[in-house]
Amino acid sequence: MPALDLAGFPAREGAPLRRPWLRELRATLALSAPLVLINLAQHGLIMADVVMLGRLGAEQLAAATLAHGLYFILFIGGIGLTSTVAPLIAEALGREPGATDPVRRTLRAGFWAATLIAAPMMVLLWYTGPLLAAIGEPPALAEAAGAYMRVLQWAMWPALLFMGLRGALAALERPGWALAASLAALPLNVAIGIWLAFPASNAFPTGLDLGMAGVGLATVTAATFSLVLLIAVVLCDRRLHRYRLFHRLWRFDPVLLGRVFRLGLPIVATGLAEAGLFEAAALGMGLFGATQLAAHAVAIQIAAFCFMVPNGVAQAATVRVGLAYGRRDGAGVRRSGLVALGLAFCFMTLCAGVQLTAPATLTGLFLDLGAPSNTGVLPVAVAFIGFAALFAVADGVQSVCLGMLRGLQDTTVPMWVAVGGYWGLGVPLGAGLAWGAGFEGYGIWTGFCAGLFVVAGLLLLRWRRLTTGLLPRPAAG
Repeated sequence: MPALDLAGFPAREGAPLRRPWLRELRATLALSAPLVLINLAQHGLIMADVVMLGRLGAEQLAAATLAHGLYFILFIGGIGLTSTVAPLIAEALGREPGATDPVRRTLRAGFWAATLIAAPMMVLLWYTGPLLAAIGEPPALAEAAGAYMRVLQWAMWPALLFMGLRGALAALERPGWALAASLAALPLNVAIGIWLAFPASNAFPTGLDLGMAGVGLATVTAATFSLVLLIAVVLCDRRLHRYRLFHRLWRFDPVLLGRVFRLGLPIVATGLAEAGLFEAAALGMGLFGATQLAAHAVAIQIAAFCFMVPNGVAQAATVRVGLAYGRRDGAGVRRSGLVALGLAFCFMTLCAGVQLTAPATLTGLFLDLGAPSNTGVLPVAVAFIGFAALFAVADGVQSVCLGMLRGLQDTTVPMWVAVGGYWGLGVPLGAGLAWGAGFEGYGIWTGFCAGLFVVAGLLLLRWRRLTTGLLPRPAAG
């Protein structure tokens, strides 16, 4: 009887054992590097918007922060469905290398899921202004955020379709085209944003001075452009022709779509639990005034920029673990996960060091520190960046652990871990310290740290239990 390796997987005998860890490191780096760059490029779009909005003024930045929070909490929910494309395709290719039908059908189901989820989310976003006013946000901020969102919301559908196609290309270990499309969209977003948002200048003599609406319209244009460009280059790539990725894209596949939703809905809940933590913090910051909200926006953008690297490593871990899972290679599953975890841990430790040593310099990248209206923002932003440094490592670890577990198609237990850690601990603790103890925004950031550390620790325990065979093989979803 063969030895059992992972949750009943037979050990692969006769496989080459020479330097397997180095081979895995190379494979993970080769896949994660373009995925990280894609994340950085896409987050660069967000950061460019924040910089442009910051140049419009602290009030505009505060209003846009409220709008961005609502947009991205829903967008992350949509990503939860489209992110199932990568592990499903990876498992299919691990089980049957060179298969084409499951690749095409899975991408098609991902596109259908993105479309079905985008429509109601865009309707909800249309009423951002009234929603913010109803929960007590200052009327001027709520009105400005609502007007901005009625432009920004149109980026939702093309952005989700892009994420689904990117996941398919990652599982095929061909992420370069998605990187090219993301990089091409970045300068386009900046150029159009400056042209539309600001008054005429020497660089843009025809500047339209549309303010926040101009920034939002630039984001919509960039999202649509990146999707169209990615579809075009995929159609021209001879190495992808045999997959016929867009063949009969209109066909409805209820069986596979049901599998996408079963696997993806716990991922949606997990993403919403984490995103909801940050959105609750932004809403709470708004109640403490524009100064703390603007400082929070700066600190969150810095933390989010650093997070793009472990997030890309996590996406690579999903594919690498999924391929090993599909071929029933337990040792390969463990090796893929641990390599990805080590990469994320090292990088986020470096990020934490930079945030602790140069917070004022980082703040100056987003706000004009010489402007009188921003004088009070700097000391608050410096303090918040210090908190962000504290949870940087935990944030990277939890992200990669989620990617590793998704490669095993284990999504339900991580969902409950995230909901419990963020909403059972992080939000109540942050609220208690902010309002009960009078620490305001500093208390909210303390809740951040506590929730992230607990979630990271529990997800590590979940991975350890599954990969040491103490639990039965996880079922999809």
